[in-house]
Amino acid sequence: MPNYGRFQKGKKIFFGEVRDEKIFELSGDPMLKKQPRMLSGHRLKSLKILPPVEPSKIIAVGLNYADHAKESGKEIPKEPLIWFKAPTSILEHGEAIRIPYPEHRTDYEAELCVVIGKRTKGVSQTDALSHVFGFTCSQDISDRTVQSAESQWARAKSFDTFTPLGPFIRTDLDPANLEIQLLQNGQVRQNSRTNQLLFNVPFLVSFLSRHITLLPGDIIQTGTPFNVQPIRAGDQLEVRIEGLVPLKNNVANA
Repeated sequence: MPNYGRFQKGKKIFFGEVRDEKIFELSGDPMLKKQPRMLSGHRLKSLKILPPVEPSKIIAVGLNYADHAKESGKEIPKEPLIWFKAPTSILEHGEAIRIPYPEHRTDYEAELCVVIGKRTKGVSQTDALSHVFGFTCSQDISDRTVQSAESQWARAKSFDTFTPLGPFIRTDLDPANLEIQLLQNGQVRQNSRTNQLLFNVPFLVSFLSRHITLLPGDIIQTGTPFNVQPIRAGDQLEVRIEGLVPLKNNVANA
């Protein structure tokens, strides 16, 4: 079960292979360097967990579960509905989502996140997964008040801390039929499976690569299931996706 992450110890930042509670430091980025050497081992508790990638772009896919499209009052899209999010919105595991406008409605959205592993342009659906490095948990936090006031969604979804990501990337996962859940203060709020995606992972990678060159480390948020609800300061949120280490974040006002 290969899992990779980015870590910090003191001033040093490095990639590591995750083996239970032990992290084995690597000599380079496993997406860019073939078979990086394994260096020293570290106890996980001695390290700060960083976001597992630093993408050049975050591509988000909207209304990709039919039940979520229905609750949003929108038509099911005939092609993937996409937008870009600011990479500065990424938040590491364990840190606080900070709500800039507490008087606004701000929602959670649990999502399976695709991590691109190599330069990808015009790939077929058949070959798409060979261009994927792995998968991780994410959220697409959304300020609905801003979103409903603007025709473009980027600002509503790109505030600092609005893209929780991680903690680790798993490279041997089949994304076709995974359970996906969002827990709010220990209560299951979202519960679905990735076989309910309107546009599955191979289709998304192929579709996007026809129009946009995807680079190693770029991420695709594949959409969120039914039952999106507001978050408030003090909430504890957890994204659970079958086969992945859960992503946990708390909520505070900015």
